Amino acid sequence: MPRWKELPAQLGEQERQLLVQLRRMKDHSGLSLASLGAKTSYSGSSWERYLNGKKPVPRAAVEELAQVCGADPTRLLVLHEVARATDGPEEPQDSGVEAAEPVAAAGPVTRASEPPGPPGPAAPPVGRTVRLRSALAALVLAVAVAFTGGLLAGQAFTEDEDDTGRGVFSYAQGRTYACEDGRADGVRYAGYATTATAILDRGGSGWEVVEAQCLLRAHGFGAGKVDGAYGDGTKAAVKRFQRARDLVADGIVGPDTWGALRK
Repeated sequence: MPRWKELPAQLGEQERQLLVQLRRMKDHSGLSLASLGAKTSYSGSSWERYLNGKKPVPRAAVEELAQVCGADPTRLLVLHEVARATDGPEEPQDSGVEAAEPVAAAGPVTRASEPPGPPGPAAPPVGRTVRLRSALAALVLAVAVAFTGGLLAGQAFTEDEDDTGRGVFSYAQGRTYACEDGRADGVRYAGYATTATAILDRGGSGWEVVEAQCLLRAHGFGAGKVDGAYGDGTKAAVKRFQRARDLVADGIVGPDTWGALRK
């Protein structure tokens, strides 16, 4: 496998971490850039630009890369949102098809026989745009602290990471996961899911269960191993937590219990 080029120095930290993970996933799959071009909506030269940091990678490209590599895109998409919110401007639309060189023009062309069209919608005030971006950054940054730590350490890989750092991002049964404790606007996150509405009960498994187990531990109601499996120990811990918060102690994590766990 050829060595990757060094990423541009001007890339933001979150964008750099995203590209490191995408490169690892691509290497693990064994697919060449040309193969990615054949299997996705983006050309091989587009993938070369994305993965070498020459151009921001679109969200859809992240999803397609995960799909062809057989990986769960959820955590990569969170990292992508973080990168867009904290490191740079909104990503341009990119079809993956090579475009012709733009032709310079002196200005818009209007036919003399046609009246000018109605004015377009006014652009949002600059201050409002900045506030919206700041709010998004605040929401996802706390999640990123936990997510990127797990991504770079390989905690979410379906197989042990070797010395090349290869792995894919899918929940794996039988593994244990490290917990982080992040906050955004007073909302607590553990780094594995942002849901506040998923219904969890005995027999369930996945990232939402990992998140709930970590949040229980953060509140002092540890359920034993943080393994993403909703067993009797997790159900008992949920009941203890619910009783302590004056909630219905049914051992089921629903919106009310999530709300208390997120505090």
